[in-house]
Amino acid sequence: MFLIAGLGNPGPSYAGHRHNIGFMAIDGLVARYGLSTNGSKFHAQCWRGLIAGEEVLTIKPQTFMNKSGISVGEAARFFKIPPEQVIVIHDELDLLPGKLRVKLGGGHGGHNGLKDIDRALGQNYWRVRLGIGHPGRKEMVHAHVLSDFSKDEWALEEPLIDATVQHLPQLLAGHPDKLMNAVALQLHDKG
Repeated sequence: MFLIAGLGNPGPSYAGHRHNIGFMAIDGLVARYGLSTNGSKFHAQCWRGLIAGEEVLTIKPQTFMNKSGISVGEAARFFKIPPEQVIVIHDELDLLPGKLRVKLGGGHGGHNGLKDIDRALGQNYWRVRLGIGHPGRKEMVHAHVLSDFSKDEWALEEPLIDATVQHLPQLLAGHPDKLMNAVALQLHDKG
């Protein structure tokens, strides 16, 4: 089984924020692959099902971003899912809007959700980084991540989310480069 966690903050007031792009990706996975609700467990909203023949548990932690490790850690321990079968989808300041990077392990880059997951699981899990761009100055970061996408940004982000959801089976099959290439090709063809 794979655990796929999309990061964000719970509640309608945060729904459209840049920081919630991980939640948006989980919504896309649930819709595209017909995943079934598994209720609220592990301090998260949960869905289960099959994606390309692989059993998955998808979650949206309801603990707020800086406590994401509570939810991800509990779910992984309960199902005995090793870190290398955990996929965390999150916003990335250091990538431009509409860009994707996938990596196993690595640092948290100052991302509070990843910091907390590192404490719960260690660092050897997959990161699907969806670019939201940097506002330019460090003191502007907090307001940037906790505000909605501009219309121009959403024109880049919506196709990125859709392409990531469509091609995520490549990562489940052990082909992160194929995921990144397929997403880049699909976005280039639309551009």
